[in-house]
Amino acid sequence: MPLVVKMQDRFSKYHPLVNFLYFTLVIGFSMTLNHPLAQGISLICACLYAVQAEGKKAVLFTLKWCLPIMLLTAFMNPAFSHEGITILLYFPTGNPLTLESILYGLSAGVMIATVMLWFVNFNRVITSDKFIYLFGRIIPAMSLVLSMTLRFIPKFKAQLNSVVDAQRSIGRDISEGSLWHRTKIAITVLSIMVTWSLENAIETADSMKSRGYGLKGRTAFSIYRFDDRDKLALLYLGFCGFYLLSGMIVSAFGFRYFPSIRYIGLNAMTLSFQFVYLILCLMPVVLNWAEERKWKAIHSKM
Repeated sequence: MPLVVKMQDRFSKYHPLVNFLYFTLVIGFSMTLNHPLAQGISLICACLYAVQAEGKKAVLFTLKWCLPIMLLTAFMNPAFSHEGITILLYFPTGNPLTLESILYGLSAGVMIATVMLWFVNFNRVITSDKFIYLFGRIIPAMSLVLSMTLRFIPKFKAQLNSVVDAQRSIGRDISEGSLWHRTKIAITVLSIMVTWSLENAIETADSMKSRGYGLKGRTAFSIYRFDDRDKLALLYLGFCGFYLLSGMIVSAFGFRYFPSIRYIGLNAMTLSFQFVYLILCLMPVVLNWAEERKWKAIHSKM
């Protein structure tokens, strides 16, 4: 039987500071750059990274949540915003439907979907221990709360599945019986989950307090080391961030929707900023692709 090696996310193995700075840059630029080309770059790269790390789960998440949000925003915005000079038709209420409002709604939908995908990648890479490592000494209380918040949803979901299975094993299946019967079981499950959540929060707080978390002068063990690889990555991110901020200052990503569509034409300068944005967003994808090529080369020699 051939040896099958599952390739891990190489980018997640970098220092937490590198991971956090990368996501800060890509999420920040995704929320501020409204140029269609820049939005397309960010959306495609977020999808590629998610699919590379999660496989079919990322595709299903995109189709189930991101695509409907994009379409809903594109259709909802013209119903409330009637700005723009390119009138396509008039609603029965007399308000105009403009091309600019449709395009702006689509742009807003792409931005929301892109940020959602980047946060999915963020939650997978920036684990609670990385977050506490980065901010535990600066803002200990806030970092602990944020760390608990980030891990609460997956942990709550896993506990909920366990409670539902336990209730089903004693004849309290939430999917069977009359409406009143299912409602009583659902209330019981909800009560159990609320109690579990409160107890878990208190236990976590007491545990961290007993370890001296947040006390002045407290030392902490860490498995993270900042090596030469991380230094190069940090310099790379610093260059990309500075270059793209410079591009925003000189309006290289300029794109206006109202009252009419106006944008900066593509030339050598603006294309250079778009290219730097592309290589920034593709950073983890390229690293994982290189790692996969290396593993395949090793495997072929076995």
